[in-house]
Amino acid sequence: MATDTETDIFEEHRPVLMGVAYRMLGRVADAEDVVQEAWLRWSAADRSEVREPRAYLVRVTTRLAIDRLRQVKARGETYVGPWLPEPYATDFGDTVPDTAEQAVLADSVSLAVLVVMESLSPLERAVFVLREAFGYPYADIAAMLDRGEPAVRQLAGRARRHVEERRPRYEVDPVRRRDLTERFLAAAGGGDLEGLMSLLAPDVRLVGDSGGKSKAPLRVLESADHVGRFLVGVAQRGVPDITWRFLELNGGPAVLVLSGGKPDSVFQLDILDGRIQSVYVIRNPDKLRALPAA
Repeated sequence: MATDTETDIFEEHRPVLMGVAYRMLGRVADAEDVVQEAWLRWSAADRSEVREPRAYLVRVTTRLAIDRLRQVKARGETYVGPWLPEPYATDFGDTVPDTAEQAVLADSVSLAVLVVMESLSPLERAVFVLREAFGYPYADIAAMLDRGEPAVRQLAGRARRHVEERRPRYEVDPVRRRDLTERFLAAAGGGDLEGLMSLLAPDVRLVGDSGGKSKAPLRVLESADHVGRFLVGVAQRGVPDITWRFLELNGGPAVLVLSGGKPDSVFQLDILDGRIQSVYVIRNPDKLRALPAA
């Protein structure tokens, strides 16, 4: 049984472990399961063999996440419509004092990057997360994964090229994103098609994730005209007893829409050069359960 001190050590590192697991899996419930399993391994571990608790815990969590990711891929689950990661509350607070480091962490957990990472192999994804998001040296990653350092460098290079080639460019400044999000809400909610069109990039994309369990486009909408008219149409149909509030999700401002006090959907925007490049809409109720309604 773990002592109070050992419990404190684990809790100290829990945010990092959750960060690794979520970036690996893109699913909050799966990440929580992995971290819970890491706790069971930690509580049963022979302390004489654990020189560095953080390194031990990250290694265990990473390996468990790789196993979980392989299971998901092996099941070959079919998903109705576009897939987006489960929204994840990210408030770095005082744990990441360096602004540049916070920007890296925010980018590595963004919806756009996590979607691209879905096409990586489990090992590539592990190496990418440990290296790019958390800055682990190649030698440490090699030890965690029981791989040679040259092989890890090769995996890292391949994963980095894949992500860089496919990752959309967007503005990471949270103040600018929030300002444009507020203007977007005002235009869309007011049915102001002209005002909305002035905010959308010509080649804007709207990705709606419902999992077939609520209403959302079953394909990606493209172009300002299609996206603008769709959003105005949604506003005109209305949502019963609607309220909304801002949250920080996946490293940036997002809007949680509530209907009758219960989570209905999440909106988040990718912005570049003052125009909206992507609109993400998550309406799968299974992915909204963990979000606070108040």
